[in-house]
Amino acid sequence: IVYIVHLHILLSMINTMMVDVQSAPPDRGGAVLSSLVDYYLDSSSSQVVLLLSSIREPHHKPLMEKLNEALNRPGSRLAGLTLLGHLIRKQPPWVHHISRSALLASLLRCLKVLADVVILISGVLVLITLLPMIPQAGKQHIYDFFDVFGRLVSWSYKNPGHVLVDHMVHLHAAAYSLFHRLYGMFPCSFISYLRLHYSMKENLDAFQEVVKPMLEHVRVHPELVTGTQDYELDPSRWRCYEVHDIVIECSRVSLDPLESSCEEDMYSYIRDLPPSPIPHLNLTCSPLNTESVTSSGNTHTPGVTHTPGAQVTHTWSSGNTHTHTWSSGNTHTHTWSSGNTHTWSSGNTHTHTHLELR
Repeated sequence: IVYIVHLHILLSMINTMMVDVQSAPPDRGGAVLSSLVDYYLDSSSSQVVLLLSSIREPHHKPLMEKLNEALNRPGSRLAGLTLLGHLIRKQPPWVHHISRSALLASLLRCLKVLADVVILISGVLVLITLLPMIPQAGKQHIYDFFDVFGRLVSWSYKNPGHVLVDHMVHLHAAAYSLFHRLYGMFPCSFISYLRLHYSMKENLDAFQEVVKPMLEHVRVHPELVTGTQDYELDPSRWRCYEVHDIVIECSRVSLDPLESSCEEDMYSYIRDLPPSPIPHLNLTCSPLNTESVTSSGNTHTPGVTHTPGAQVTHTWSSGNTHTHTWSSGNTHTHTWSSGNTHTWSSGNTHTHTHLELR
């Protein structure tokens, strides 16, 4: 019930904001995105994630600015990281712009400065996921990535914040995954960093305890023989690579079957996901559709009571079909063409406001 109430509140908010956007200049789309992000920060709504992940350029700019604000406010930082993680896992078409944005700088600053272990773990997982999507960022930020790894190793070894054991396990696992990502993508530069950093006397113990076991779980990377630091940081190196290609390349040099299988399974799953049943959020916006909708010879009007057995199918401009079925058990079922179904049992009368989102 709470979920349905939250969903109706969200739809009501979107209806109001869309009306405002119609009569406002094009840049008012940023106000809609800002309100949606604020709603997520307060509610962690999965529906907001679906809507935000459907935006297209140039509306990614206000979205990234709003996420950057969230990462720079202590009260919203964790929720902002969580939302960023959800969005990039859906691989939106604008994700490559993060490499040149203040958002990436803020993420790296959190990982290099903050002492909240939950923020560190969440931020590192975002960075690990993001790196194959923005490999060209290595040219500018490679030593930031290495500094983050070095800090995680130091925390894993010394535990300066007296972190709980459970959190330390997750922190060490995050450092291990980051090690695999950096070694898989930038082997020459990473090995050079490890050699310089852990040859210092004060870092030898951390190397023996934390880093050496990691090195024992990877193969010799072919680029260590044929590549150079300059070549692997050249943005043109990545032009022929898709995200899953980079992830698979990283998994191939891993001797840890769990690490490599998780990598391949995760990105195969993301790559093979069916299209979302939530239509694309078009912030240029067509008018709200609150009139009768006619499709396949049937008419559906908001606020009308349907008799048991009635069925109405709507076909949206996006190609998705949406079927309503009223049965004798006071049940109202929505079925999307993707196969997802949700059911209400609150009675035969259900009022709909159809928001045409393309």
